[in-house]
Amino acid sequence: MQDPKAPADNSDFNRLWWHSRRGMLELDVLLIPFLEEAYRDLNAEDQARYSKLLTCEDVDMFEWFMQRSRPDDADLQRIVDIILSRVQPD
Repeated sequence: MQDPKAPADNSDFNRLWWHSRRGMLELDVLLIPFLEEAYRDLNAEDQARYSKLLTCEDVDMFEWFMQRSRPDDADLQRIVDIILSRVQPD
């Protein structure tokens, strides 16, 4: 049986994995573990939001994850909140 946390042999997941590697350590340590550990448990709408997040600029994402600013787009804010909730539990 395949490890559920191991990257799947599917091209969509692999594409997301490579797009999650941003080259900025602060983003990489958030996005890669989130993708590997939580992405598959998201509903289809939140998975689409994650894909949309990956189209954003690194500088914008950094500001959102450091909570210095918020995305104007409610979909992006939702996925940012989901990711932050994994590293900042209640």
